[in-house]
Amino acid sequence: MLIKNDFRPKNDCLFIIINQMLPDDYNSELIALISLLDEPDSRIYGKVRDKISSYGTEAIHSLEAAWDHSFDSLIQKRIEDIIHEIQFNNLLFEFNKWRHYHFNDLLKGFMLVAKYQYPDLIEKTITDKMGLIIQDVWLELNKNLTPLENVKVINHILFDVHEFAANKANLNSPQNSYINTIFETKKANPISLSIIYMVVAQSLKIPIYGINLPQNFIMAYTDNMIEESTQLTRNNIRFYINAFNRGAVFTKREVELFIKQIDLKEEDAYFLPCDNVAIIRRVLNNLIFAYENLGISEKVSEFRKILSSLD
Repeated sequence: MLIKNDFRPKNDCLFIIINQMLPDDYNSELIALISLLDEPDSRIYGKVRDKISSYGTEAIHSLEAAWDHSFDSLIQKRIEDIIHEIQFNNLLFEFNKWRHYHFNDLLKGFMLVAKYQYPDLIEKTITDKMGLIIQDVWLELNKNLTPLENVKVINHILFDVHEFAANKANLNSPQNSYINTIFETKKANPISLSIIYMVVAQSLKIPIYGINLPQNFIMAYTDNMIEESTQLTRNNIRFYINAFNRGAVFTKREVELFIKQIDLKEEDAYFLPCDNVAIIRRVLNNLIFAYENLGISEKVSEFRKILSSLD
């Protein structure tokens, strides 16, 4: 097994450059490890890689500095792989933590999905943009509005003022599931539009929740906000909402007809709200399907690992 004293800088030039860029008290072992990234022996390189990865996110700054000052394509590729491994393992930890402690924060779970593809995503940028939408809706609300009028206000702000729309032309694109690109393009699939819709509504104490309907994702307007101990029946649902159709409102009877049309047995799960973990799992499954269609097996495998972290 490699121990600290076994690490000797091999790529002297790279070692000197990184050492000059970083504070005097920076971890010299880590710098020495990075200088070994051109190691031709795969067995030794594997140990070096594992040791660097064990530093976690602490190693990323040094690795990025090394990438910037290396002109060796092998070293650059190895650095990219190690950074991705560190970021992915950290993401798995964050998903697991969200599932157990922060699952009530749907927006946080949705941002974690985007951090797979965009690890440098700044959450405050997203929350600020979402905050502007929430504020715009709040300014149009008053306590005398009916549930249908509340929905009308949200629809106007989301689809007319902020111009969000269904991405019918490219429904299965992975970009439909990453919240930062959705804010850029203003286009998304049914579940992503619904997540934005629900985050806005629930932030304003409007009881709109997701329904995990097969082949579609819809929302329900319930009698009251759902608490942890709330037990709902179909009688607690006022009506349903389709974010993919600009927030169109429809009835339980139309849900029944849809279920019959796609030849499924009727279940309460198709009429009653699901939890946030189920919603994020649905987003992840959509991404697995999208990347399978694109033939990107590595991403498929990693999203399946993320799904497992939510078990």
